[in-house]
Amino acid sequence: MGAPDPAGAAARLADACPPHVLAVIEQLHAHGHAGYVVGGSVRDALLGRAPKDWDLATDARPERMLHLFPGAVYENAFGTVAVRRDADVLEITTFRNEHDYADFRRPHRLEFGEDIRDDLARRDFTLNAIAWGVEAPSGGEPGASVPAGDTGRDSPAPAIVDPFDGIADLERGILRAVGDPGTRFREDALRMVRAVRLAAMLEVEIEPATRAAIAANASLVAHLSGERIGAELTRLLAAPRPSVGLRLAGDTGLLAVISPVLSAQRGVPQNKVDGEDLWDHTLRSVDAAPAERPIVRLAALLHDVGKPSTLADGHFHHHDVVGAGLAVELLERLRTPRATIESIEVLVRHHMFTVDPDATGAAIRRFIKRVGVEHVEALLELRRADDIGSGRQGDSPTLVAFRARIEEELAAEAALDRYALMIDGTDLMRELGLEPGPRLGRILDELVELVIADPALNEAPTLLLLAQGMLADMQDEAAS
Repeated sequence: MGAPDPAGAAARLADACPPHVLAVIEQLHAHGHAGYVVGGSVRDALLGRAPKDWDLATDARPERMLHLFPGAVYENAFGTVAVRRDADVLEITTFRNEHDYADFRRPHRLEFGEDIRDDLARRDFTLNAIAWGVEAPSGGEPGASVPAGDTGRDSPAPAIVDPFDGIADLERGILRAVGDPGTRFREDALRMVRAVRLAAMLEVEIEPATRAAIAANASLVAHLSGERIGAELTRLLAAPRPSVGLRLAGDTGLLAVISPVLSAQRGVPQNKVDGEDLWDHTLRSVDAAPAERPIVRLAALLHDVGKPSTLADGHFHHHDVVGAGLAVELLERLRTPRATIESIEVLVRHHMFTVDPDATGAAIRRFIKRVGVEHVEALLELRRADDIGSGRQGDSPTLVAFRARIEEELAAEAALDRYALMIDGTDLMRELGLEPGPRLGRILDELVELVIADPALNEAPTLLLLAQGMLADMQDEAAS
């Protein structure tokens, strides 16, 4: 895992900690308070990863922090204060003890604490229960008003606090709950979803007791909001190999609660790779999708979600159409942004497209129009991931050639919709006396189809002449 031994952990953190974070720790200590970096920032720094956020904890109460850091904002009822330093916003939370998790998510009661060890004891996993900083100075008066800049105390060198052997677990590549895992998960069911996500992100193993507790308490995930599950799923799909976490979710029963339609893929026969089922194919496809394209990874996860319910006579009849609807239902429940849902619907609906590099230019342009220019690249990446998930090694020469044909048409900037025509509705109303309405829209749509078939027709005089003929035909139809 690359984590340092305990003796070198403090030095690693000292090297990684930004100066403005260390300055906040020193300021807290100088005014009579403890100050520690905690949570994921400590974990990531010990693993040699760049922390996204540097979260801190202190024995200072929120009102005291507002006094010590002018301009700070009290963010929530859980004792968190936001302090701006340079371009960064640091979140500093008062040590706390939590009680009575009656809704399997949030504590109904919390108490501010005095000891970093008690604060770490309430955290989810040992690798997140490590702190680095300084204790409150002995004999100080934490409540005293000290003018800004008048520190009066020299801060000691920050030290590691690791009461649950989180560093040892990091070195072994182990994800282990703090204390009794069943208790931790009954307090907050989201911790189980976070466990499979962290296993994939950090490439660690969930130790047996923690894994068994996830399986025993998986049903509690039903109490979580779709939004919270969706956020964890998005983070999981950004892991180097999302299949690690997704397979764990399936094996522990979490997947059946989060998404029965995804879980239904387990055990469905799939004539792709010997000995593997539909769920195995999906996981291969997700891993093959580019990590920097989250839409493609999400589409790879959902592209065959319609297969279990459409299996008949060894075939998955219209699974692309059925799957698009099921994907929308799932994503709506997970409170996914509307634009993302619409993109996934298109990608799942069209993922069975025919790859024909010898198609006519008009056929290629119609394909682009049907899918949408904004979705073409993602759809091609989805097909590539689907191919790899089916056991193909490397890129398909046919798909590469088809992609080249599409790129040629896109580079030519052929008209694929009304907005690319050299005339618009205003021109037709002015030149042909048309009124706004269905007839005008029909003429514009037919002009688009003609230009897709022959881009050379996209000239204003030609289009007006064609539109005049269409109008005459419509008038004849109406008169007959």
